[in-house]
Amino acid sequence: MASLSQLIARPTTTVQCYPWSPCSNSSSLKPRRAAGRVRCTLSTDATGGRAEHDGPRLDRRDVLLRLGTLGASATAGLLSSPRLAGAAPVATPDISSCGKPDLGLPPNANLLTCCPPPSNALPVDFSPPDASTPLRTRPAAHSVGADYVAKLNRAMAAMKALPAEDPRSFAAQASIHCAYCNGSYGVEGFPGSDLQVHNSWLFLPFHRCYLYFFERILGSLIGDPSFAMPFWNWDAPGGMRMPAMYVDPKSPLFDPRRDARHAPPELINLDYNGREPTFTDRQQVDHNLRVMYRQMVSLSPTPSLFFGGAYRAGDEPDQGPGPMENIPHGPVHIWCGDPNQPAGEDMGNFYSAGRDPLFYAHHGNIDRMWSVWKGLDPRRHRDLTDPDWLDSSFLFYDETPKLVRIRVRDVLDTDRLRYRFQDVPMPWTTARPTVTPRARSFGTPTAVAASAKKATKFPIMLDSATSVTVRRPVSSKRSKLEKSAKEEVLVIGGIEVDMDIAAKFDVFVNAGDDHAAVGSGGRELAGSFVSVPHRHRHDKKEKKIKTKLRLALNEQLEDLDAEGDESVVVTLVPRQGKGKVKIGSVKIELID
Repeated sequence: MASLSQLIARPTTTVQCYPWSPCSNSSSLKPRRAAGRVRCTLSTDATGGRAEHDGPRLDRRDVLLRLGTLGASATAGLLSSPRLAGAAPVATPDISSCGKPDLGLPPNANLLTCCPPPSNALPVDFSPPDASTPLRTRPAAHSVGADYVAKLNRAMAAMKALPAEDPRSFAAQASIHCAYCNGSYGVEGFPGSDLQVHNSWLFLPFHRCYLYFFERILGSLIGDPSFAMPFWNWDAPGGMRMPAMYVDPKSPLFDPRRDARHAPPELINLDYNGREPTFTDRQQVDHNLRVMYRQMVSLSPTPSLFFGGAYRAGDEPDQGPGPMENIPHGPVHIWCGDPNQPAGEDMGNFYSAGRDPLFYAHHGNIDRMWSVWKGLDPRRHRDLTDPDWLDSSFLFYDETPKLVRIRVRDVLDTDRLRYRFQDVPMPWTTARPTVTPRARSFGTPTAVAASAKKATKFPIMLDSATSVTVRRPVSSKRSKLEKSAKEEVLVIGGIEVDMDIAAKFDVFVNAGDDHAAVGSGGRELAGSFVSVPHRHRHDKKEKKIKTKLRLALNEQLEDLDAEGDESVVVTLVPRQGKGKVKIGSVKIELID
């Protein structure tokens, strides 16, 4: 067997500088002593991608796999912790150590293993498809014809017919989401930690990678490299019903574990909170469009807000979701799941969501929203440039099947991945919320909603509507240039909620004497927090999500004519999981 110096210390080889490499240039953290010399580079090309290196890549996971009988513990003194090395992208997990789920559900519950098939092979680094590969166009699900539906049914049937031990099978693919989202994997270098791709900046790139490989497997099973999976166009009136192809009981796209109340012709409620709305169809469409504007425009002015909180190796998970992950992503999951199942299966719980073929169409539209957002304001709406985000990585099986390590930086350009989305109308781009007349007439900066109790000390348990007066960091109207440089952001911190419950609360600003007076899509609604259940316990201890909610205020304060006020009144209203959500703090910050 090769020695450690042969495996790790290769003086003439240039490799990627990863957090476990002994080549940190951090001025605040002292690097560990190296067991040999490794020359590291971390350069980017003009497009933000990684530049070519003069030697093979070396990944810590590969080193540990090659060490064999020595084991990871024998190398603990040689391979440094990500946090101690000055850079900390979340690394690919050890899929051979996938934890057994203990969901606390009845024995007869139809459970997944949450663990994809293991592999004895070392992963290969992702290579984008050749430029000559057909450019796949993902269609809106409600617009496709019978030929496309037949092709999708054939591909899905072929995937479902594969044995579960085949990593291309539908069962294995569904377990990937369960494993990455329910604590089956730990964060490399931090024993006892749980890897979680939700509620942080990993949400969008993980699911893009996931769908990319899923789509290629479908195409390969029917011998069609041009095949593209559909997206559920729930952001436009024509697509606001569950797509017809998914509700045929004879189709492999059908899942019996859905909420039967929400089958077509029922319109989806993108702001769903477990209760059925009383809107007319026209009102529901209008409400959905205003929700989309709020989440995609008002609350997403900067990359750091749109993508969600920074999540690095060594951090606690759930650093804070971006607006699209909160809504409509979360409500659509819960709207689809069957409330008669033990844990809202399938779509209503992250552990089981991948078992519903509709999941992939739902996330197809979430992925589309990433591309749409960048096109709304190309000057400000750009991908993050933080190397810890760009170098975070995941493991997937491709269509061959081969284990592939793919990094966030690999998936920023969908043209490079050889797929695009069908052009469809986006009426929500002009559906800017309006100030509710009653709230305008009654609301004052120092008023407290009459129907809400006043918070006197935090933390609080959100068991009823609660208001608090929050001082702003500025008390004068800022110029357009100042607002473009710094976004005023409402931060709801110290949010704690049990992992296994669905929870939602709304946040109002200057809602006047009664938050209930705010109409559908009213401007006083600053945003919402949504938690989709994802129960998964290894240690039998109760697990809680501990996170924060960040809501951009610039545009809302303009519309509420509150830019010159010293403070605003923030009202928190529980909608789902009443009395089960703890709030640690409410403040306003200025961020870049």
